[in-house]
Amino acid sequence: MAYENTDGGAAGAGSCEPGVSDSLRTFGAVVQALREHAGLSREEFAELVRFSKHTVASVEQGRRMPDRDFVERAEVATGGTGALRAAAPHLTRQAGLASWFREWARREATAISLYTYECRVVPGLLQPEAYARAVSLAVPPLPDPEEMEQRIAARLARQALLAVTRKPPTAFSFIVEQAVLERGTGGEEVTRELFDHLLGLVERNWNVELQVMPLRQPVHAGMDGSMQLAETPDNRWFAYSEGQQNGRLISSPKEISLLQQRYAKLRSQAMTPEDSVGLLKRLRGAL
Repeated sequence: MAYENTDGGAAGAGSCEPGVSDSLRTFGAVVQALREHAGLSREEFAELVRFSKHTVASVEQGRRMPDRDFVERAEVATGGTGALRAAAPHLTRQAGLASWFREWARREATAISLYTYECRVVPGLLQPEAYARAVSLAVPPLPDPEEMEQRIAARLARQALLAVTRKPPTAFSFIVEQAVLERGTGGEEVTRELFDHLLGLVERNWNVELQVMPLRQPVHAGMDGSMQLAETPDNRWFAYSEGQQNGRLISSPKEISLLQQRYAKLRSQAMTPEDSVGLLKRLRGAL
């Protein structure tokens, strides 16, 4: 199943189309060849499959994972050869993931420890659906409806990583700025749902530790921005940092050591998990 943009994740906008792969590129070329063999322009084909011309172009260029409706309608529009239907199950790219986030997502999926500091938005692994939708709509350009649903599905699917039934369950540490929680993204109802979701998650998942960084913190180790750290099953560490429309996987032991030092300092500067839960309850009660 698919995963998420920033925090690749965490924020919401930007391209969430998958990076070009051989399977997607080949599938797209077959779609284009069958379309042209049927004598259809891209605009005419788009009308027949009931997807936008942009979506058709993205599929043909190997930049987008076609969903089931696209495949079925494209089969009919191109004469029912069966080629597209037969090829679709072999597409391995995951829709909903920004291409720059994909390598980190693979590390994240098998991590035994995962540390996240976020100063922009509630981390994607902690987002309820309404909040995820509000975040995706907040940052231009606005996604089309198909892309929006892929993005939300991807983000929610990643949250299976939080399960305590995983063997072994991943140990999670999240540090989130209080300002992010009090921003009111999506409005009061969405914020209320967010607080309920976070409180329920911490209560149910003993493997999840949530700390809030207070609004006033004169000495702050996170001035350089958000970060994520992951420990693999063979006890190697990787890190991930993200900016506007890009992200970077970090494997250098020297850089990772620096980020681990900063994260340890952030943990000491943030509220305790118990005080963080107390703050969440007070914020929830004030709505």
